[in-house]
Amino acid sequence: MATIYDGQVQRYNSVARALHWILAILIIGNLAGGLLHDALEGVVEVMPIHKATGLLILALTVFRIVWRLTNRPPPLPGHVHGLERTAAQAAHAGLYALMLVMPLTGWIFSSAGKWPLSFYGLFDVPKLPFTKGDPIVGAAHEGHEILGWVFLALIVLHIAAALRHHFVLKDNVLRRMA
Repeated sequence: MATIYDGQVQRYNSVARALHWILAILIIGNLAGGLLHDALEGVVEVMPIHKATGLLILALTVFRIVWRLTNRPPPLPGHVHGLERTAAQAAHAGLYALMLVMPLTGWIFSSAGKWPLSFYGLFDVPKLPFTKGDPIVGAAHEGHEILGWVFLALIVLHIAAALRHHFVLKDNVLRRMA
């Protein structure tokens, strides 16, 4: 993610920033939909939107990973080192892993269902070759639910760290993604 110099702030490029914020909105919305779908039953059909958005998140995440591998991110400020640097790298790796695993586990157990997997009513997405009795389907469903909470916790940690950098440390870490 080629660095753009904005005064003293080395920022992510516009594609990286757009992908970050688009995915952030989609993921937070999808987590909310997944957590609230039972409460909203009978009010709104959440799951078709949840499933389609999960597939969109998966596609955008693959693109984002390719983009990140071909465009270097700006370096962390020099004062970020040791445990804090390691924690940031681990958190980002976890976020990327969950951006892949969450949609994949959802796709696996949705593929075993009787309903087509529609992408916002535009077209049906091919189902993966799993059936309701396959052990991986149950594991994917259980993992999807548990990892949703892990994902939420990691997002809260990510936001808290960004806000700490901005308001407590008063460095430019948050502005790199603005």
